[in-house]
Parts: sequence; structure tokens; C-alpha cells
Amino acid sequence: MAKRPVKIATIGGGSSYTPELVEGFIKRYDELPIKELWLVDIEEGKEKLEIVGAMAQRMVKAAGVPMTIHLTLDREEALKDADFVTTQFRVGLLDARIKDERIPLSHGIIGQETNGAGGMFKAFRTVPVILEIVEDMKRLCPNAWLVNFTNPSGMVTEAVIKYGKWDKVVGLCNVPISCRKMVGKALDKNEEELFFKFAGLNHFHWHRVWDVDGTELTDKAIQKLYVENDGLRKFGANATRAKEEEEKAAKRAADAGVANIKNISFVAEQIQDLGYLPCMYHRYYYITDDMLEDEIADFKENGTRAEVVKRTEAELFELYKDPNLDYKPEQLTKRGGTYYSDAACELINSIYNDKRTTMVVSTQNKGALTDLPYDSVAEVSAIITAAGPMPISWGTLKPAARGMVQIMKAMEETTIEAAVTGDYGKALHAFTINPLVPSGQIAKTLLDEMLIAHKKHLPQFADKIAELEAQQ
Repeated sequence: MAKRPVKIATIGGGSSYTPELVEGFIKRYDELPIKELWLVDIEEGKEKLEIVGAMAQRMVKAAGVPMTIHLTLDREEALKDADFVTTQFRVGLLDARIKDERIPLSHGIIGQETNGAGGMFKAFRTVPVILEIVEDMKRLCPNAWLVNFTNPSGMVTEAVIKYGKWDKVVGLCNVPISCRKMVGKALDKNEEELFFKFAGLNHFHWHRVWDVDGTELTDKAIQKLYVENDGLRKFGANATRAKEEEEKAAKRAADAGVANIKNISFVAEQIQDLGYLPCMYHRYYYITDDMLEDEIADFKENGTRAEVVKRTEAELFELYKDPNLDYKPEQLTKRGGTYYSDAACELINSIYNDKRTTMVVSTQNKGALTDLPYDSVAEVSAIITAAGPMPISWGTLKPAARGMVQIMKAMEETTIEAAVTGDYGKALHAFTINPLVPSGQIAKTLLDEMLIAHKKHLPQFADKIAELEAQQ
């Protein structure tokens, strides 16, 4: 029996990631017959949309796949009768990310896209827009699934469920995929031979691993990744050896698709005591001073990470302009976030075909992690069915992890509420809760400066911003 043809709308279609998305759909066409892929963007992204859209059309043609790719600035046209909606947009473009990183760094504070002050401001800008998209979906494609990999993915997904009242949503991230690859390489095993369980929050999860015989290998993986290769600390007196170990660790990370986080050594004894494998973003919380010192040094030499990404993206779009390029270029892996799009394709495929694939997603917790509210969004391993993700139980975290994840969840909830309401007090409270932002006057000064810097994209805070500007 012929399968029902699928319509997909991708919001942020002018993204440099789009070729990976198209490649993923081409690979799965026999299982997932996409008749129409609509790439939609805003006026400021028109040029990039046309460049990457033309390349996507070449890719489909070269593959001989009967998929029609539409380019549009009309979101409603793209959403009408869609079966799936994917989101990969950045409110304020990379210039906003540069501010998210530069301003905290100017105060001697971590400046990062999804963590600390920068991550909260990305949520302030993004949450109102995703809720507008949900309202459009209610009118134009009420049965569609929303697949979100717009950061901060966990907070955006929770906002959609809690404030948008839209349950058919799944948040995605490439970090768990990279974690699996790093563990597989460290254990010298094909990652498909291993069974993983993840639990926590987006960019703040832990994981465990077992082999095909049911033997847990978590401690062995910790030994390989964080004890034997604890370069900067274990070989601190031997600069050459330390550098060699750090280069090995960096190569493992690059092979796993991690391009945006410096591979500074964790404190091995801490990870051994915890007994879980951390995600790479935990470095910002476990070794904050090391990460800040490195970030400041890197900023002085290369600019912010966002500025590096902006240069990389400009190079990518020059490549995409080549009328003979009809495949995803290798240089895309340098952009950071590789595997995002392929994960989205597999998620859609699993929902459409009820494949029951095990994936790591941001979804309603539903008791999988007993330390978080039942209806909050957690990042957990889940079985992906036609009815969406079915979370796999983790149970209870050890106290050292439990305390951290509960603080982070409270910060997320407060940040989301501030993003929706424009309540200044809640925004300040979110800053105070966040472990990467100093409290007191520093938090207020940083919040005020960032509100003014981002005022174009923060209409919900307009009155407070006007008040702050009047005080200058």
C-alpha cells in the first residue's frame, strides 16, 4: 500500500544546517515519502534562504527524489496542512549571539549561547516567537508535530507545552549523539552495540552505558575518558605530555561532532565519585573558572565563539553558492551542532512509521526522572512511537547531581515565565538562580545592560527598557 505523502515546513529554512536536513530526508525517502518541503524564513534571511534553498533543490535533483522544495517568506503558506514543522531559527541572528557572549565576558562572566546569561537571553527572545508559531499551527496545521531544535531547546519545548498548550512537540539536541560517539570510541566499540540511558536537562544531562551482555560499562568509560586522559591536571608538570593528552581529547570531541566547547579536562576524582558520564556542557558548572579563563583568552585572540561561527557560516554560504554543489560539504561539521538535522529526520521518520526508535529528546518527564516534576520537560532517553516519545525510566539521581538539576530546572521555569510575561523581577530572579551569574548588583547590572542591548527583540520588556534608558 502506498504511503501517505508528507508535507514538512522548516522555520529558519535559510539556516546553514538545512543541507544536512535535506540530506537526511533524501536518505530516508523510501520510508518517509516527503512530497513537499517548505523552507521559510524572514526578510532579513531572504538572501541566505535563496542560496541554501537553491542548493537544496540541486541536492534533491541529483538524488533523483521526487520531493518539491518551496522557498517562502510567508509562514502561513508554509504551515498550511503541514504534517511536521521543524524549527531552527535564531531571533536576532548571529549578531544577537555575539551580544550574548560579549556582554557577560566584559563583566568577567561566562558568555555562552545556551548557558548562563546568554542562554537566558536567548530564551527571552525565542519563547514569544515560538508561541506565535504555535498559535499559527493551531489554525493551519492542528494535527502537526512540532520538532524543535531551536536553542535553548529544553526551555523552548517546555514553553510550547506549558504556555502554548501544544503537546505534540519534541525538543532535539545533537549533544547526546556526540556523547554516544565519544563513549563508543573510548571503549573501542560500535556505538550501536551499546545501550545508553540519558537523564537531566538539555545541555545538562548525565548518561550511563551497558554492553550487549548487560554489563554496565559506565565506570570503564569514565576511566578511559576522564581518568587516563586527564591531561592538564595529571600531566600539569609535563607541559608537552599535557598538550598531547589534550589534543587527543580534542580529536575525540571533533570526531564526535563537538566543535563549540573547548575540551578542558574535568577533575577526574569528581567524575569518578559521581559515577555518571557528564555531558560536555557540564564543564561550565564543574570547572567554571577554567572555562572562563580559556574563554577570555580565546576571545582576546579570536573574538567570541559567535564571531568565529559567523565567519565559518560566511564561508559555508560562499560554498553553497556554487551551482555545481549538490551535496552537503564536509566544512559544515566545523559549524558546531552537527547531527542536529539528521536526528530530526530520524525522529520524524520514527513518528511517521511508528518505528519505536530509542532517541534522547526533550519531552515531558512523566516520572522518568523522579527528581523533577512530572509535567516538566526533561532530556531523557525515550522510545519514539506514532504517539510521540515514551520516556524510559531513569529513577533517582545521586544527591550531587539531584541538587544541581533541581536548581537548573527552577532557573529554567523562572526564565520561561519571565520570557512570557516580561516581568523584570522574574528575569532578575532567574539571573540570581543561575550558577553561572553572580548575584546581587552584578546580576542587575548585567541584566539591565543586556535588556537595552537586545531591546529590538524584547517587546515584552519594552516598558522596563524605556525606564532603564531614561536613567542613563
